[in-house]
Amino acid sequence: MFGGRSIQLFRVFGIRIGVDLTWFFVLFLVIWWMSQHFKDIFPGQDTKAFLLAVVSALVFFASVVLHELGHALVAVRSGIGIAGIDLWMFGGVARMSSDTRTPGQELRVAIAGPLVTLVIAAVCYGAGQLVDPGHFTSAAELQQSAQVSTAGAVLSFLAFINFALLVFNLLPGFPLDGGRVARAILWWRIGDRDRATHYAALLGRGLGYLLIAYGLYSFVRPTADTFGGLWTAAIGLMLSQAARAEEMSSRIKSHIAGLRVADVMDAEPVVLPAETRLDRALEDYFLRYRWPWFPVVDVHGRFLGFASRQRAEAVPEALRAGTSVDQVMTVEDAGRYRVGMDEPLEALLGSEGLQRLGALMAVDREGVLRGIVTLDQLRRALQAPAR
Repeated sequence: MFGGRSIQLFRVFGIRIGVDLTWFFVLFLVIWWMSQHFKDIFPGQDTKAFLLAVVSALVFFASVVLHELGHALVAVRSGIGIAGIDLWMFGGVARMSSDTRTPGQELRVAIAGPLVTLVIAAVCYGAGQLVDPGHFTSAAELQQSAQVSTAGAVLSFLAFINFALLVFNLLPGFPLDGGRVARAILWWRIGDRDRATHYAALLGRGLGYLLIAYGLYSFVRPTADTFGGLWTAAIGLMLSQAARAEEMSSRIKSHIAGLRVADVMDAEPVVLPAETRLDRALEDYFLRYRWPWFPVVDVHGRFLGFASRQRAEAVPEALRAGTSVDQVMTVEDAGRYRVGMDEPLEALLGSEGLQRLGALMAVDREGVLRGIVTLDQLRRALQAPAR
């Protein structure tokens, strides 16, 4: 629910793109799988097969990023913040800072990703037909063909895998895109988001159990597909758990509906003025409060960054009286650790900054620091009443 840590790769339209460590494992598997496929198409050219596998895997994951960007950009246009996009073992996820507010928003956000994937699959298929007219179909079915060109082989894989991704994502199991479409329809029909989420989650858990059962059957049948069976069962387990987690998250969001950051923050935080000399900062702040860091503000109270005891003590003692806090403070990624004090509390649920630092700086529209909200404060607010 809170979102895990990931390694940032880059930003697109200001949206952070990161990868979970499990993504590297899947990247290895895809490259290994595709290497075997390209060796069949280009026998005796192992180096070429490996390079094509690497290119195909990276372009495929770029397709996943585009899919999630489709969700993210439509969400942003609907006034919903995006905490980031993360790639992980089972694909990608666009982490929205708050839930959709209407069935129409839910439908538009849900369908945006599959539409992007459909366009990618169609473009790859069309380009493949131009590159290898008459021979592309067999390659698209991942069958051996000595007449397929290098570009055609790569395009065939991308067309096939994106079409497979499209079909899987449109299955009516929450939190897959098809499940979110189902939730939007149910929400529109019954007028209650929580009930719609409950029914959509039941679909997701049911689909997950079916995948687990099929995966186990594939594993034990006479012509056993060991890897495929285990992978299918793992996907089913992930889907059933994700459906349960999304339903619980929806309940929690309903529980804190109407609460703002200002309602739970510490409105009297201890801050370090930027002009404070390091010797006074160490004596009056770090040694007095025993905290590892403090937020730094300018003369107008605007949040600038963080000062840590480690960096302050790294300055030679003889130079501390002539060095100000703003000369050693950390400012990179400071924006990740701030939140508007009037933001809904659910906007913090996907905050990676809150996980990393344990707190966020609550600021007003002018950037003035008005309070600090900690992970413990958020967890206390999230405690649902006993049922």
